[in-house]
Amino acid sequence: MAMSAEADWVSRFADEVIAEAERRASGKPIVCASGLSPSGPVHLGNLREVMTPHLVADEIRRRGHEVVHIISWDDYDRFRKVPAGVDSSWSEHIGKPLTSVPAPPGSEHPNWAEHFKAPMKAALAELGIEFHGISQTAMYTSGAYREQILLAMRERGRIDAILDRYRTKAKPAAAKKPQQKLDEADAAAAEAAAEGSGAASEDDGMAAAGYFPYKPYCSVCERDMTTVTAYDDDTTELSYTCVCGHSETVRLSEHNRGKLVWKVDWPMRWAYEDVVFEPSGVDHSSPGSSFVVGGQIIKEVFGADQPIGPMYAFVGISGMAKMSSSKGAVPTPADALEIMEAPLLRWLYARRKPNQSFKVAFDQEIQRLYDEWDALERKIDDGTALPADVAAYTRAIGTASGPLPVTPRPLPYRTLASIVDITTGDSEQTLRILRDLDAEHPITSLDETRPRLDRAERWITTQVPAEQRTRVREEPDTALLASLGEDGRESLRLLLEGLDEHWSLDGLTSLVYGVPKVRAGLAPDAKPTPELKVAQREFFALLYTLLVGRDTGPRLPTLLLAVGADRVRKLLGA
Repeated sequence: MAMSAEADWVSRFADEVIAEAERRASGKPIVCASGLSPSGPVHLGNLREVMTPHLVADEIRRRGHEVVHIISWDDYDRFRKVPAGVDSSWSEHIGKPLTSVPAPPGSEHPNWAEHFKAPMKAALAELGIEFHGISQTAMYTSGAYREQILLAMRERGRIDAILDRYRTKAKPAAAKKPQQKLDEADAAAAEAAAEGSGAASEDDGMAAAGYFPYKPYCSVCERDMTTVTAYDDDTTELSYTCVCGHSETVRLSEHNRGKLVWKVDWPMRWAYEDVVFEPSGVDHSSPGSSFVVGGQIIKEVFGADQPIGPMYAFVGISGMAKMSSSKGAVPTPADALEIMEAPLLRWLYARRKPNQSFKVAFDQEIQRLYDEWDALERKIDDGTALPADVAAYTRAIGTASGPLPVTPRPLPYRTLASIVDITTGDSEQTLRILRDLDAEHPITSLDETRPRLDRAERWITTQVPAEQRTRVREEPDTALLASLGEDGRESLRLLLEGLDEHWSLDGLTSLVYGVPKVRAGLAPDAKPTPELKVAQREFFALLYTLLVGRDTGPRLPTLLLAVGADRVRKLLGA
């Protein structure tokens, strides 16, 4: 399927990135990057940090360029707090690297970071996202960044001056604490970084003895609750004290248990990896934020260029506020992939520009999203879709490496959800109903409707409250049937008489909408008037009440098919 190079935001960013890469070093692999912190569940907001460079990198790859998408796992960040549901004894690990913290109780993974990496890696594989993962624990503890760390320490005065441009000067009341230079903007950006793109929340390296951009982990308690007290540029001897009471002097030219503070660490990595494209959240774009400050540090200290870095907006969940992994359980990509197919989830990110916010639906809205997705596919098939919509769809259903798995017979999601709701997942009953949906082209195996069928079933069982589930009556409502007037009894008679002739999804749709028309003296295919719509709603409410004991429910044609003709006749008093 052809895509216009000018059709969408992905193509435009790909143009910029290719041009910038050619300007820097023609012929080298183009590096796009993401950063994720496995400090807790990696949620759907974090996925935008990955999906944005993935889509751009994939477009670059489609054009025949060599490109690599890096995901830096910020697993050398400090463990900041014990989340809800984890034993309070884990508080003894606060301040340690995430890879030095035991995994949550019951986990099979070796440490805290790996526990939260694993489901994200599985979700990325299902989404078709190819990447090169880099563990920051491995990089720091192997000494890979040694030269960059020594350079940052030599240039600490220059870095301090850059940071000082954005620090709020101490008010007179706070004059007794001149070392407290971290302003509110820094604190907010640090907190947001921990929630959004994986950056650790930390200060900017201030200590009583001066500014140092390096934070050692204590060799005794392993925590970062340390204070650098002295550093010698010539010998690289660094002295520090820890709140645990330990103090020591190490040679930074040999020391591998510490890391640069975040606002220096990020631009250092841009330079080290020669990153050309890396997006960042809105929290990184304010004055004094890590992206703004990093742009100056990479140029003035590390002598390299800042990546092209579009701002991306927050991703929400239907009915929920902005996601924050620090506030407890939040939906993850793995959660979303339980209730929707990978192409649909990719489409939600591909169709919106990075600076446009959107929501991922876990409520009834998911049915409308699937309707929209299926309608787009029909438009593409008949050639009426807009170029930008074609581009977003194409990026959703596959990558440069090939197509993603699809459902052979993609029936409407709302229809599948209604069926599994009524049948409570019984495979024989489900297949019976699916077979009746299209008599001319009957479904012969549930596999034809998978994985969409499985996603709809999972949505019904995990996201729809029990009180909203459909429960078909066991016995007729004899009292209601006996109270019906002539109009109600005649409407039921017409419906029952037409069941056999109209026993298909389309046929039953015509039947249930046509009965009130016939009762009004109109043709079954007549256009509805306002008065007729009222009559239809009253008829539908009657049917729902007789079948499921309430005045609303799944679409009536689907409900009738699911209940079965014999049981429908019984419940409607035939």
